[in-house]
Amino acid sequence: MGKLNPKQVENLVEAGTYEDGDGLRLEVKASGSKSWTFRYQLGGRRREMGLGKFPTVPLKLARQLAADARKLLATGADPLATRDAERAATREVEHQTAARQVSFQMLATDYQAAHGASWSEKWRKGWLRKLELYAFPIIGKLPADAIQTEHVLKVLRPIWATKTRTADEVRGQIEQILDAAKARRLREGDNPARWRGHLDNLLSKAEKKKARQRQHFPAMDWRGIPKLMVDLSKSSRRDAVAARLLILTGARSHMIRFAEWSEFDLEAAVWSLPAERMKMRKPFDIPLAQEVVEMLHGMERTEASPYLFPGQGKSGVMHANAIRNLLHGLGHDDITRHGFRSSFRDWANERTHYPREVCELALAHDERDQTEAAYSRSDFLDKRRALMADWANYATTPPSSKVVQADFKRT
Repeated sequence: MGKLNPKQVENLVEAGTYEDGDGLRLEVKASGSKSWTFRYQLGGRRREMGLGKFPTVPLKLARQLAADARKLLATGADPLATRDAERAATREVEHQTAARQVSFQMLATDYQAAHGASWSEKWRKGWLRKLELYAFPIIGKLPADAIQTEHVLKVLRPIWATKTRTADEVRGQIEQILDAAKARRLREGDNPARWRGHLDNLLSKAEKKKARQRQHFPAMDWRGIPKLMVDLSKSSRRDAVAARLLILTGARSHMIRFAEWSEFDLEAAVWSLPAERMKMRKPFDIPLAQEVVEMLHGMERTEASPYLFPGQGKSGVMHANAIRNLLHGLGHDDITRHGFRSSFRDWANERTHYPREVCELALAHDERDQTEAAYSRSDFLDKRRALMADWANYATTPPSSKVVQADFKRT
């Protein structure tokens, strides 16, 4: 029989601890609040387990909860750990139930909302439109944990041979969305939309390779780069500086537009791009030639913006067509921003002896297969630094001062 009675428990107002017996006690705070605790020993250690507040938990229920805890103790179990485990299991069931209510289409919308602020309006609409056309009709209503390889193949196979590039873009979108779902604990296991070591075994690699080869960007002949750099260096406008940075780093135009000062370590001469800014969703370091470091040191910073090239639009950065318009103004209607990557690659092929993998990685193209990547994890930063230094030296040397040079000998 306990020491306390219901009326006594109700009337207690003086702060203190009141024992009911067998480890059950009532604690009264100075504020007047009352709560139940159960004290016990296990393995020589004293522990205390909260049973709830009075009057939500009346005396009778508190005694029953204490009795249940003592039964667990008699079996050698820890009542507190058992309760925590039961609560965790309940939360997990609730989480899984809630996760099943979140469809792939909802996840895609969430992903666009989280990342789309840095996208152009055209890209944002196109990104969602591809999913609406090809993915949502098949997997749009499925929860993330229900999507398996067969579902992804059902999306991709009808368009893989005829619209391979679009299909691969959709595959990449599905992979990104499911990765985000996994980060939110809405699914577990491997990503069924991953390419290497998975879908590359189920879909034609040849079709993907042909699709890439079909996309050609008009590019300036590498021999014309030094003359263009001279023209660009005559202007201190941000679009001209952005164009020079684009050429000297081999970066993609969107990487330049959204470049932030925090990504640059000018002392170490490295531009570190986070995974979310890279096409392959992997962080990437770009070594900066001395010419690039000096150019960046000479730039004025806008205190109100984190970007190198701020703008007035919704994105906060310079317009997507700023560099293109600049090139057109210089009489280069026949080339594209992306084409400078081809100019660099052609120069590397014809004028250097750097290994192919180093040249490709300079453009953030890691063409090593899964097995190669497992054994060779180097990012070739030192070799890429030498390559980009040679490229910058070539590109920034005025044509009139050039002499016949031997090829760059690098291994």
